Amino acid sequence: MRLDKYLKVTRLIKRRTVANEACDAGRVLVNGKAARASYDVKLGDVLEINLGQRPLKVKVLSISEHVMKADAADHYQIIE
Repeated sequence: MRLDKYLKVTRLIKRRTVANEACDAGRVLVNGKAARASYDVKLGDVLEINLGQRPLKVKVLSISEHVMKADAADHYQIIE
């Protein structure tokens, strides 16, 4: 699954266009490296999202095309 779509589906970022712009601006890192929106997210990847005041670091636990709002947080684990 594309990185921008994963961020939107898991509700880490509200809209896919915002996720796409954040990736293009270098605000999203995957395993410590800047990643493009087209990056293919894999299980175990560590995502760092630098938006707003506090950076967010999460580990990918599962990938799914459609996620209910209540289940979105089950697809990642917050590291920092």
